Amino acid sequence: MPESAQPVTPVTFPPAFLWGAATSAYQIEGAVREDGRTPSIWDTFSHTPGKTAGGETGDIAVDHYHRYRDDVALMADLGLNAYRFSVSWPRVQPTGRGPAVQVGLDFYRRLVDELLAHGIKPAVTLYHWDLPQELEDAGGWPERETALRFAEYAQIVGEALGDRVEQWITLNEPWCSAFLGYGSGVHAPGRTEPAATLRAAHHLNLAHGLGTQALRSVMPSRNSVAVSLNSSVVRTVSQDPADLAAARKIDDLANGIFHGPMLQGAYPATLLEATSSLTDWSFVLDGDLATAHQPLDALGLNYYTPALVSAADPTLEGPRADGHGASAHSPWPGADDVAFHQTPGDRTEMGWTIDPSGLHELIMRYSREAPGLALYVTENGAAYDDKVGPDGRVHDPERIAYLHSHLAAVRRAITDGADVRGYYLWSLMDNFEWAYGYGKRFGAVHVDYSTLARTPKSSAHWYGKAARTGELPSPDAA
Repeated sequence: MPESAQPVTPVTFPPAFLWGAATSAYQIEGAVREDGRTPSIWDTFSHTPGKTAGGETGDIAVDHYHRYRDDVALMADLGLNAYRFSVSWPRVQPTGRGPAVQVGLDFYRRLVDELLAHGIKPAVTLYHWDLPQELEDAGGWPERETALRFAEYAQIVGEALGDRVEQWITLNEPWCSAFLGYGSGVHAPGRTEPAATLRAAHHLNLAHGLGTQALRSVMPSRNSVAVSLNSSVVRTVSQDPADLAAARKIDDLANGIFHGPMLQGAYPATLLEATSSLTDWSFVLDGDLATAHQPLDALGLNYYTPALVSAADPTLEGPRADGHGASAHSPWPGADDVAFHQTPGDRTEMGWTIDPSGLHELIMRYSREAPGLALYVTENGAAYDDKVGPDGRVHDPERIAYLHSHLAAVRRAITDGADVRGYYLWSLMDNFEWAYGYGKRFGAVHVDYSTLARTPKSSAHWYGKAARTGELPSPDAA
């Protein structure tokens, strides 16, 4: 038999591997003025002219608040065994202070019960960017008080759901909260203050630690506590010392600023030195780093595309190709001497290069740097210009190829010794994509925004088959 005709060895996963999908509250729930919910920073930001594409908001989103039972049934039909969702802070603690609104918590109680009834394991993310507006009015994440308020909120949700939810995530992508929210301003609250960006990052680290302590104080010891980081895979255009120094700076700002305190109890010395012209870091008080450095049960990794950097050429000017939205203000404080470059290869509708090797590299890095910590891919996916065809179906072969290649990279990492226990596709369904409004479709399930009808795409059926069998179908199997 010629080599080309040899049967392909199936890509199989461990039997206990979790096959999930992920969403976030503001992107899907809608019902922003119901049952006591008050505005978050994303309500304010999206209602500010010029901040989102077409002035679109999450007021209705995909109406998951009222359609959650149908959405859970859809997950079950597809064969998913895990679902990662976030709790809306202003829905359960409207001002970010004081007692919970029970009707808000009741929604999440019903959602968890519905998931469990369908054999789907819930994973709760406490914070996916929707800070109560009143806390932002008091200064937001650059203020220490916000971290203290987060711990109170974490305890409220932990008490309400900790008896039935075993997987917990404190923060989702704190880098985006700090650097896009307070640095470049392309995310809520839309501030452009480099020093405040670094203060926000520290107080998010502190909030993670305090929130972890709060959860553990009220939940069964069997429960798992993690954080989800969008750690960057930073590559250089050359091995020139100046380019390597540029990569070190971005790695510190993208990765070390969070995994340093959370996993090692310290900020990288190179980060403190590179940002010394912006701040003296005096907001880091005695005991803060020990608080941030709480023992974790797992680490969530969110991955989409690698970064390619070099030392900046001062004679050249142009847009910053870092993939984080257009702004006159950089999200990289103290790194004006670094240039970003488009990595080669095919791209998604976000303009992000498709490179599954980066996911393997990221997993193996944290397998080495956090030995003994279970790893989950808590976000990975792609946006494409999906449309309903004449047959009433949505065919998205590009997404299937994307998922196949990235899941194969995950399996290779497991083979190489990484303790990866699950994968959460971003996203379950098309939704409000932050500043991009409804123009970017990441979902495995298509949503008609005029009727809110859900239609599983070919990729949903393909992924569902993988979830049911634990084996990756051929990319053209759907």
